[in-house]
Amino acid sequence: MDTQEKLDILSRDAQYDLSCACGTKNPEEHRKKNHTGDGWLYPTTTASGGPGIILKTLMGNRCANDCKYCPLRVEKDFRPVALSPYEMASFFYEFQLKRPLIGIFLSSAVLGDGDKTMAMLVSTAEILRKHFGYRGYIHLKIIPGASRASIESALSYASAVSLNIETPGAKHFSRLTNMKEYQKDIIDPLTFIAEQTGRGGRFSRVSTSSQFIVGASDESDQEILSYGSRMYSNLQMGRLYYSAYQGGLGDPSIPGEQNRVEKTEQLTLFDLGPQKGTSADALMREHRLYQADWLLRKYGFSYDDLVFGKSGNLNLQKDPKLIWAESHPEKFPVSVKRASKEQLLRVPGIGPSYAERIVGGRGSCALSSLEDLRLPPATLRKARTFLEM
Repeated sequence: MDTQEKLDILSRDAQYDLSCACGTKNPEEHRKKNHTGDGWLYPTTTASGGPGIILKTLMGNRCANDCKYCPLRVEKDFRPVALSPYEMASFFYEFQLKRPLIGIFLSSAVLGDGDKTMAMLVSTAEILRKHFGYRGYIHLKIIPGASRASIESALSYASAVSLNIETPGAKHFSRLTNMKEYQKDIIDPLTFIAEQTGRGGRFSRVSTSSQFIVGASDESDQEILSYGSRMYSNLQMGRLYYSAYQGGLGDPSIPGEQNRVEKTEQLTLFDLGPQKGTSADALMREHRLYQADWLLRKYGFSYDDLVFGKSGNLNLQKDPKLIWAESHPEKFPVSVKRASKEQLLRVPGIGPSYAERIVGGRGSCALSSLEDLRLPPATLRKARTFLEM
């Protein structure tokens, strides 16, 4: 196969990783979009909010690990494909000269062991930086179990790195793999990355992200967001992503597949077959997690502000901000003329830009009714109950 044929295969296998959705306001939409044009060109959003395209692929797809949610796990039977570092670097550099791209996102199945795989990823970035003089965006995936030396090498060439946390805690993690260790392969490397990229670290210019695989175990939203909030505060994580489980454990309707599912301790899955697609409830759960994450990062909410049901999950019918507002009637209505930006951010439908516009416009125009705010009709309908003049 030539390089483009390999990319067509490897990019399809890279579709489950969202960590290159740079700065997007609606990152959950990226997992639902088809690739645009060639399969390895991935639509994303720049840090400034504009649209862009990134080249996103795996270096190889034959994984040595046994993650039960992953269709590339070790016992699966498919044709292995891999790219050499120079092959990948030269193809990307020549392609981006013809069609401007935001950058490149490189990940890989574990090819032998973590450090061997990291060497391929880092070599590709090194060739781009040193041989081709490329100064653009490079996102490198950190392979679980990678040594500190490998991670430092990646940080020296990357604009961004990511290592998926996968599950909130070792208990859930152990249900999905018998070959990886949560503390050694996930938590310790994440902690080391935080030390190197945090304030005052050697590589503070490098942005970081991680991802939860939602629904592959029986974790609750409460567990996920508890871990997530601590990753933001303790690990200074730049972004977290939430990917609804998309299959990989096999379809019970296929002979021989049911036994394999039963051996996984009857994992609580929203979807047991990639050919069936991801269920509507799983996608909505993913969406609610992103909304809650947005409250934590952009709206001044704390983890303790989030409201969960008896099962420990977010409400699928209503967004978490509305649930909080309905649970705190004593906080409303808030005055359009006197409320602080922080108070306005608690109003359903009011985001940072609208809150700033309301506060900043008080001295320049008279407000006699809510219509004077000139909010979009849908936003005003959502916020009206919680506002007063």
